[in-house]
Amino acid sequence: MNNNIKAILLTASASFFAVLMEALIKAAQYDSNVYTIGFLRFFFGFVIIFPYLLKNNFVNYKTKNLKFYLLRGLFNIPVMILGFGALIYVPLEQFKAMNFLSPILVVLLSFLIFREKIYNYRILALVIGFIGTLIIIRPGIVQFNVGTVMVLVSLIFWSFIIILSKFVSKDDSPITMVTYQYTLMTIFALPLALFFWETPSLTSIIYVFIGAISGTILHLCLGLAYKYADLSVTQPIWFTGLIFGSGVGYFSFNEVPDLWTWIGGIVVFSSVLLITYRERNDGKISKNDNINALNN
Repeated sequence: MNNNIKAILLTASASFFAVLMEALIKAAQYDSNVYTIGFLRFFFGFVIIFPYLLKNNFVNYKTKNLKFYLLRGLFNIPVMILGFGALIYVPLEQFKAMNFLSPILVVLLSFLIFREKIYNYRILALVIGFIGTLIIIRPGIVQFNVGTVMVLVSLIFWSFIIILSKFVSKDDSPITMVTYQYTLMTIFALPLALFFWETPSLTSIIYVFIGAISGTILHLCLGLAYKYADLSVTQPIWFTGLIFGSGVGYFSFNEVPDLWTWIGGIVVFSSVLLITYRERNDGKISKNDNINALNN
């Protein structure tokens, strides 16, 4: 299995756990607010990884990228407030559909910042996915609400977070990346949580704890995916979140996707099939070329 396919599978797994985490955070906010729930999500995440950090004598804090982690943590605050807060206002599948705008921004930023190659089929996959997203949200036809605006603004910050994560992944392990994210987010979110504190129910606390487990798996999968492949390879795979979001939204919140969501979903998923097929074949070609070179 070539590295691009590994990255694709890891990103698809991350996409599923992202939807699961978002559904749990959405449910937890029914009797509390985004500041309290957002803080607990990262605090519980830190509690989950703390035994590992203790066992390894906190070696995962060793990094030369501290300033980038601090910047990523600052960007994460508006993502937490706007992204988690928007879950109350928009259906889960629409939330995921709007999040698909982020890969477009990330691929463009990765080209501008990292000078990553953007092959024609990767551009085509992104364009197809973007068209599918437009079919779902139908700008100008479906009225934007406060949740829609919150999602769009959070995506700008999230795109830069992905770029920063890709940059630090060259030097640091996924667990180091998660360690700094959970540590800094717990510290940065604490003052907001204390100021706006609303004590959640036991059920909501359980939801957040399971959501923190899902989020931890999500970030570990992403950290590994960043090491295996370019951002232009992994970003279209986030389009699978629409399928996961529609299913979880239906069974958990009785949110029934309309016909346009399913049509858009099919278009979006076709972009994932395209890039997966091409990356798989390109990996075989590269492997055969290496074998031929050795034989010659």
